Amino acid sequence: MRLEKEDVMKKMQYILNMRAVLNKDAFFSDGTKYYRNPSEPEAGENVMISFRTQKNNVDSVYLVSEGVKYKMKVYKTLKGFDYHGVKITMPDKIFRYYFEIHYGWITCYYNSMGVSTEIQERDNFEIYPGYHTPDWAKGAVMYQIYVDRFCNGDPDNDVQTGEYSYLGEHCQRVEAWGKIPAVMGVREFYGGDLQGIIDKLDYLEELGVEVVYLNPIFVSPSNHKYDCQDYDYVDPHLGKIVNDGDELLNPGDRDNSHAGKYIRRVTEKENLEASNRLFMKLVEELHKRGMKVILDGVFNHCGSFNKWMDRERIYEGQEGYEPGAYISAESPYRSFFYFHDENAWPYNNSYDGWWTHETLPKLNYEGSRKLYDHILKVAEKWVSPPFNADGWRLDVAADLGFSNEFNHRFWKDFRKVVKAANPDALILAEHYGNPEGWLQGDEWDSVMNYDAFMEPVTWFLTGMEKHSDEYREDLYGDSNAFIGAMMHHMRSLHMSALHTAMNELSNHDHSRFLTRTNRRVGRISYAGPEAASQNINKAVMREAVAIQMTWPGAPTIYYGDEAGVCGFTDPDNRRTYPWGTEDQDLILFHKKMIALHKKYRILRTGSLKFLWNDYQGLCYGRFSHTEQIIVVINNRDEGREVMLDIWQTGITRLEESVITRLMLSSQDGFIDKEEQIIAQAGSLNLYLPARSATILHHKDVL
Repeated sequence: MRLEKEDVMKKMQYILNMRAVLNKDAFFSDGTKYYRNPSEPEAGENVMISFRTQKNNVDSVYLVSEGVKYKMKVYKTLKGFDYHGVKITMPDKIFRYYFEIHYGWITCYYNSMGVSTEIQERDNFEIYPGYHTPDWAKGAVMYQIYVDRFCNGDPDNDVQTGEYSYLGEHCQRVEAWGKIPAVMGVREFYGGDLQGIIDKLDYLEELGVEVVYLNPIFVSPSNHKYDCQDYDYVDPHLGKIVNDGDELLNPGDRDNSHAGKYIRRVTEKENLEASNRLFMKLVEELHKRGMKVILDGVFNHCGSFNKWMDRERIYEGQEGYEPGAYISAESPYRSFFYFHDENAWPYNNSYDGWWTHETLPKLNYEGSRKLYDHILKVAEKWVSPPFNADGWRLDVAADLGFSNEFNHRFWKDFRKVVKAANPDALILAEHYGNPEGWLQGDEWDSVMNYDAFMEPVTWFLTGMEKHSDEYREDLYGDSNAFIGAMMHHMRSLHMSALHTAMNELSNHDHSRFLTRTNRRVGRISYAGPEAASQNINKAVMREAVAIQMTWPGAPTIYYGDEAGVCGFTDPDNRRTYPWGTEDQDLILFHKKMIALHKKYRILRTGSLKFLWNDYQGLCYGRFSHTEQIIVVINNRDEGREVMLDIWQTGITRLEESVITRLMLSSQDGFIDKEEQIIAQAGSLNLYLPARSATILHHKDVL
């Protein structure tokens, strides 16, 4: 009997001494306001930094920065989690940190890439004191408009066939709005303009758009307008022509000095000022509706038609214009460009072109302080009264200048000027690759998000490269590759930049996402336009939109994507908006998803955590301490059941939870009627239809 009692006592003592297994899945921290308060601190400000663990599951947690350890204390216990915190006074430099967790003899670490047994300094959390991005841009729903292809509101300003010559051929007015763009379509014009946008503002407002991003609108001879002719004025072909001419080029004549109609349209101050006033009207109408507008700034290069160069002799001899640098060695703009042959004037064509394109002269900032200052004035002008634009998207921003050092100097000055004129203006750059060098708080606010959105989404859901130039079976459905790419590249976009990053599925430089769903490699030049819309899968498109509207950043719709427009890469991606033949079901889905995005604020600034994944399957949560959105993707051809541990987002494991399904999209369509589902102990058994996106919501009852 005594031995039996001793045995029982030993077993009881063993049980009492047992510890819960270290639950690494409960570990969490990030740069949102829930784990860093304030999330955008100033130097000298106290910041409360938090780290989450399972309740009573660890011995101690330290915040570690530059070798200094700060002991963290549990300041809150909620729904089975302990929240450890420590207050840090921000230095006047970047503050980098990670967490060190102790559990018995085990020590592990946590940084932006999650839990590890070794610390890679590159992956540490970072705080940039004084780095603020506009609150209105965080998670804002943006809509990109390629103006010539959106809506023709004023036929009187249309480019006329033979009005001028570009790249050796006469420009063409396209009579049929639905015509497929030509392979060499740079000089085709469909007539879209600012008045057309004004006419469709009701549509944009009903869709739920909060910000309009316009491809370039300044005077330019191409339909894309990335070859600026005059930075001070909106192109009258997009604006207003009040003083017109009659002289078109004769057949076979390529000399633009004879293009009287074009010269009058783009050099007469009456037309230029009227066009600027129409832009002011557009901005005023947008602002009345609570919407913003971002302009496209092309400051690395201009166009050969530019009044500073005047290779086409548009301005030569025109009243009020000085000689261009191409025309004369005495031009006040000579230093704006780099000429290789100093003895080639008059009509010197030895200038540097961006990527050797003679139609895109590279601007020579290092050689001209006058040019430097003038472009800064342009940047200031358009975000100031009376124009009042709300920001700039910067074309090929990393290419500006002839050195990296100079490039950074320019963008620092650019930011100072723009933010002084309009402190709430957004500065967003086109950039491929790691943008960290420009995202220190004193240059760009954020970037077009290729690396941490467009590319991982398209590889995972379609296996296609973003131009439709390549298909990769190994990346199609590979959720591990998706998660790895997202985590790696999002690390370069700390929270202020991440929440304002432009998350696009398509744009003017890449194939339409709906076309990518057919998983066909092709370009219009050899595959033909019909191939772009063959075997497309709208259910996959809806999956992508569901991710877009629930992912950190600013979801940005490329005009017509919501209406079912297809197209291979440039120029096929620039088809016209299909007024009257829209895919109404797809538009309705976009409206529903945009409404969800706008209703649930945690989709703008909430935390992100991956919860489950397998081949063609993915689940992640967006959450605060009291509210959760769960997104589940099944990109397989067949339905299936999955078990999801949603407690990792903060849903309690101590009792049942009522989860509301907000949206279910599948191969058969979509359902937005709310339906309640019961989660047991923080887990959810869920059926996922084929090609489906499921969006769930939970909020604590306070």
